[in-house]
Amino acid sequence: MKEENKVMYDRLIADLRRMGRVAVAFSSGVDSTLLLKAAVDALGDQVLAVTARSRSFPERENLEAAAFCRENGVEQVVVEVDQLSIEGFRDNLPDRCYICKKHLFTAMMEAAAERGFHVVAEGSNMDDLADYRPGLKAIAELGVRSPLRDAGLTKAQIRSISKDLELPTWKKQSFACLATRFVYGEHITNEKLDRVDKAEQLLMDLGFGQLRVRIHGEEGKLARIEVMPEEFDKLLHLRDAITRKYREFGFDYVAMDLSGYRTGSMNEAILK
Repeated sequence: MKEENKVMYDRLIADLRRMGRVAVAFSSGVDSTLLLKAAVDALGDQVLAVTARSRSFPERENLEAAAFCRENGVEQVVVEVDQLSIEGFRDNLPDRCYICKKHLFTAMMEAAAERGFHVVAEGSNMDDLADYRPGLKAIAELGVRSPLRDAGLTKAQIRSISKDLELPTWKKQSFACLATRFVYGEHITNEKLDRVDKAEQLLMDLGFGQLRVRIHGEEGKLARIEVMPEEFDKLLHLRDAITRKYREFGFDYVAMDLSGYRTGSMNEAILK
């Protein structure tokens, strides 16, 4: 491991050891995978992976989470969450993430406590502080720990350490809850969640890298595709095939965002 990465990873390991027994909120994403790996290196079998399963997280993420835990001998518990039943979630107001995270982590903390784990850790990093992330407030209020952020790790550093550790996620696309694809104030429904999930899966199957498909309109009939600028030509080359499939999914209009992929683009309107 690179010396700089080793120093940061050792700092993370030391912090986790001080916690004693840890339940890790595990989604199989880049951040939570490194956190779970570090927790196991620090604490061995005194680690529990807690995975929330809901309509806003594609099944592929759940399968990857289960596979990682199985292959690494980590005990995992899956918490089923019906997000659309959470008061305020469906309305999709700017505090939606706070409402959801409060409910989600409360459920995960209860599941962890039932198994004797009273410290819960999650995978936010330093980069998350630069965006509008109301969910971080809920995490702080509940006393959930954020070891990656406490260690000062950025997304780029997390990927670099993950590569040194040969974790399969080191170059995995960044992922966020599918609810982040909706314009604030436009209602979230199972139908629209399914539509955007299929839209993004199609682009992944076509080999696109980092991407998002944002959904616009109360009926969710317009898809705005965000890919990296270096893949614009590829998107244009495949536009007929993509448009045809998107119409099968229920979209009437398909647009390419000329600004390309960026995190939190739905927050731009409220951060002006």
